Order: sequence, then structure tokens, then C-alpha cells
Amino acid sequence: MGETIELLRESRGMSRAVLAGLCGRGPDWLKKIERGERELRSHTLLLRLAAALQLSDLSLLTGGPPGVVQPVPLGRLNHPAMPEIWGAVMERSFAPSPSAPVNVAVLQGRIDQTWHLWHTSERNRTEVGALLPDLIRQAETAARTLEGDDRRTAHVALADVYRLTGQATAYVAPAELAWVVADRALAAAHQADDPAAIAAAAWNMGNILRETSYPDEALRVATEAADLLRPHLDGAPEDWRGVYGALQLHAAVTCAREGQEGNAWRYWDAGNQVAKSLPAAYVHPSTVFGRANVDFHAVSVATDLRTSGKALSLADEVDPDVMPSKERRARLWVEVARGHLQRGDRTAALHVMKIAHAIGAETVAYTPSARTVAADLWRKAPRALRPEAARLAEAVGVTAVG
Repeated sequence: MGETIELLRESRGMSRAVLAGLCGRGPDWLKKIERGERELRSHTLLLRLAAALQLSDLSLLTGGPPGVVQPVPLGRLNHPAMPEIWGAVMERSFAPSPSAPVNVAVLQGRIDQTWHLWHTSERNRTEVGALLPDLIRQAETAARTLEGDDRRTAHVALADVYRLTGQATAYVAPAELAWVVADRALAAAHQADDPAAIAAAAWNMGNILRETSYPDEALRVATEAADLLRPHLDGAPEDWRGVYGALQLHAAVTCAREGQEGNAWRYWDAGNQVAKSLPAAYVHPSTVFGRANVDFHAVSVATDLRTSGKALSLADEVDPDVMPSKERRARLWVEVARGHLQRGDRTAALHVMKIAHAIGAETVAYTPSARTVAADLWRKAPRALRPEAARLAEAVGVTAVG
């Protein structure tokens, strides 16, 4: 595949930097793919490459089943909520303050409820996306117009709503919007001078960095934020330790994706120790850090390290129902499906992906790793399961009928 990509790129007179940029990645990422040093498993990135190379059929890159066309849609994943969210983010008002000031406590309550909706709705992107434009505008107004302690509290709320925006628009927002949202969350948290808010915003920034192929920077942001928060943990609220634990898990997955097994499990163990220091039923309201999420991340780390036997063994010991977040439960089942695919068991992978889709249809439809699994099953499922795999692929949106 790498040689094909390089040949097509050069035939179109494109530099590595240009093609990689069109995919939201750096030239080193593309160089490793073209040289066969990095496997390209993301269906979303494959589609971006194909679109940038002006291909109408993805099978020209993947070598899919003979006679089966794999259409390449124009652009990236789309969601109908994006135009309104884009408008709220990019059209910042500098008009005089409104006659009725924003009640920041009420605003924060609305943001907290929307975080809860994100984790509990089967259609979380659609339902949260409908609420975000007004929340963004209200939080911007509060941060601009309030004074004193209320202004500081408003900046915490603003950082929180931009973090939520980053989650809800992941993989569907244009790259420039993703960076704007992450940067504004961090800037607002610094304005509040709140260590926990800064650390949570850094966790969000780290997600953007990792997903745009800047793993070293993602790890640096996570570890520096953890270092910032650590001196404040003694006697701090539980949620401060929850954010600190979430940063450890973020570092664990970042290292695992780079094949750094020792570091990955070292950071995971640090997160595990944090979970042990918290009440057994504790769950952080936005990152959902807690005992269950630590166990879920062990499966993710093992899967990213391509130790599928260990990943599936760990998954066998997990009770998914103790996790209150449907979004996180759906992603756990996607990780289990990835583990089965690594072992070549597409029957089991298809069964597990159907569970993931039933829990969180939009999580599966808008998560690149899930789409990659669905696309693989569509192309390579056993003959008897092909109709079932095709229905899943169509529901997820990785193929088109016709």
C-alpha cells in the first residue's frame, strides 16, 4: 500500500507535506507509511488519503474484493450539528454586555448535565451537538462580562464547555476547529488559574495531539499537566485526583500506540494506583476516570500493543455494566473486536461490534477505530456472515449500497 500511495502522490506532483497536511497529519507520518514502517489501519485516514489523491474507489489502495467498489466520499465525516457549532465557536461577539448577566452557577449546572448526556445517550453527538452552540455563547458572554470571583468561575465553565465541544466534534470537526477548541479550553483554564481545569484542558489537548500524529507532544502535555497537578493532590477534591488519573491513562495509551510497552504499563499502573486511592464507586464526571475506566484502559493498552491474547483475557475479567458511560462501554467493545481481529477471528469480532453498535450507534459511527473494524469485516467476513457484516457496515456508514 505504501508504494502505491507514493506512486500516486508523485504522479500528481504532490509533496509528502502537502498530502499529509490534507489528511491532518505530518510528513513523517506519511513517510513511514510509504516506506512500510507504519501500518495504516484507520479506515477514516484511508478515506482521507484516497480523497486527497482524487480516487473514487478505495480498493485501489486496499486491494479489496474483486468487483466490489468502495466509494470514497468527498471530505471528512460530517454531522448536521457542525455548522451551528462552527458558527458559535468562530463568531465570537465583542458587543456590549447584555442587560441580564449570566448566572454562572446555573450555566455550570447546564454544562454538567450536558456532560452527563454525552455519556448516557445513544445519540450523544446529535443531542449534545444541539445544545453546544447556546452553551458556547453563554460561556463566552459570562467570561467576558462577569467580574471578580464570578469571572474566574466563568472561565472554568468556558474551559469545560470547550472540552465538551472537543469531545462532541472529534473526527467530524475540520482540523482548524479542533485546534481552536482545544486551545481555547486551555487558555480559559489558565485565565481561571485553576490547576484542575488546566490539567483537564491539557488532557483534551493531548487527545488532539495524539489523534493528529504528534505522540511526543501529546505525552509531554499529559505528563507536564500531571506534574502541575501533583503538588495539589493532598487534601484536594476527589475530582482533582480523577483528572490526574485520567492523565496517566492518556499517557499509557499514547505510549502503547507507539509500541512503548514498558512505559505504557508504567503509566497505566500509575493510573491504577490513583483509582485505588478513590472510593470504589467514584467516576469523574467528564473523563469518567475510575475503577472501571482503568480496567477498560488495560484492554486498550494491550490491544494497541497488539498483544491480543492479553487484551481478550483482560476483557474477560471486566464487567462493562459498572461503567455508567455508554460512550465508554461502546468503545470497550470496539477494543475487544480489534483484539479478535488481531487473532483473525472475524466471527467473534462481528458479534462484538454488533454489541458496541447497539450500545452507542453514534460512538461507533464516528470513531475511526470502530469504522476500521466495520470496514474490515465488510471486506473480509466469512461468506456466511457477509450479509450481516454488510448491514453493520451500512449502518456505520463505511460503505454505500449501489
